Amino acid sequence: MKILRCFAALLPMAALAEGPRDEDNWAQWRGPLDTGAAPKADPPLEWSETKNIKWKVPVTGKGHSSPIVWGDRIYLTAAIPHGDPVDPPVGVRPGAHNNTLKVHQTAFVVLAIDRENGETVWQTTVRDSVPHESRHDTGSFASASPITDGERIYAFFGSNGLFALDRKGKVVWEDDLGDMHTKHGHGEGASPALYGDTLVVNWDHEGPSFVVAFDKKTGDRRWKSDRDEPTSWSSPHIVVHDGKPQVVISAANRIRSYDLATGKLIWECGGLSHNVVAGPVSQEGLVICGSSYEKQAIMGIILKGAKGDLTGGDHVAWIKRRDTPYVPSLLLYRGLVYFHRHYQGVLTCLDAKTGREVYARARLTGIRNVYASPVAAQGRLYITSLEGETLVFSAGPNPEALSQNTLDDSFSASAALVGKELILRGDKSLYCIAEAAGK
Repeated sequence: MKILRCFAALLPMAALAEGPRDEDNWAQWRGPLDTGAAPKADPPLEWSETKNIKWKVPVTGKGHSSPIVWGDRIYLTAAIPHGDPVDPPVGVRPGAHNNTLKVHQTAFVVLAIDRENGETVWQTTVRDSVPHESRHDTGSFASASPITDGERIYAFFGSNGLFALDRKGKVVWEDDLGDMHTKHGHGEGASPALYGDTLVVNWDHEGPSFVVAFDKKTGDRRWKSDRDEPTSWSSPHIVVHDGKPQVVISAANRIRSYDLATGKLIWECGGLSHNVVAGPVSQEGLVICGSSYEKQAIMGIILKGAKGDLTGGDHVAWIKRRDTPYVPSLLLYRGLVYFHRHYQGVLTCLDAKTGREVYARARLTGIRNVYASPVAAQGRLYITSLEGETLVFSAGPNPEALSQNTLDDSFSASAALVGKELILRGDKSLYCIAEAAGK
């Protein structure tokens, strides 16, 4: 059955992304390869509110951060408002779609959920405060996804702090990076990255921007590099090239790469738009970055020999300027890169190495607004819409729809794929979806 309607004819990847890469887990928001793919997962094809739901539990508080999974635990972050709404301590000018000009006293919490039954194992309030400014009305005060190495959980709440917790929910260390002032008060959302013993946080805003690295065990700052950037929401992506890890961050003025050990700038490349949200992906010595706002761009950058300013040079392997991503990040799977047009249910697929168009402007029937990023496993792509629809279809140059699944919820967080399960966090409920699980 065909569900993909294309406006254009439809014409093994070894990822180098480092971090919590255990392929049996989903330890960061874009999975073990930081590409959206789960090499060992085999999630269900079909589900509904009455089919293949292992368990469904109410969500505590609000958060668009994605669930992460390690072993028998699912970890979430959330912001729980309480008390009467007040004006934020620092006024912001309302921008487009920014209607949330009042804020509440808010508990910022980290939760551990039992993967078997959905019960809350522990819930830790790491901070309780009034947010210093407002947020976009489609966002949340817990939009950065946590990350884990299996021993500790690292939760980043932007202006409300960075926290390392042990598996029992005890805060081991914390750091306050100050107050971030985002464009139009639209809120914060870049997730941290982890490689070896180093945790990396990007801090781009309407003030002094920087990227900072921490010792994951002690919380000591290893280095801090200033960035000439306005607000972005792009999470750092760590890639290993020639045996050395580097931190790649997409942003408006430049895509930049830093030496993970020292914070020294290795290379930079211009060409993206303002309001960069989608994170980079990488494979076999190639980094791919894209954005869409007042202009559109997606490009592949060759890492071999990359130094200094690469803008317009031979290290830009390819560049496209149509139908590029905005909110959902890229999916890199089996040598192909998939991305939405803006945040619409329209998909483009390119050959990652050459930028060759495999198919373009494929309209995903039943899928409209998409804030969650696409994920993949077992030769299948999973795309979940804001309205609660998940389309499952085959990866590759000739996509065939396999199922369309509806849940009674709204989804901004990206799915986690682990083992035989798919974990979905909605506005109202957290779902564990597993084959033949019953209701």
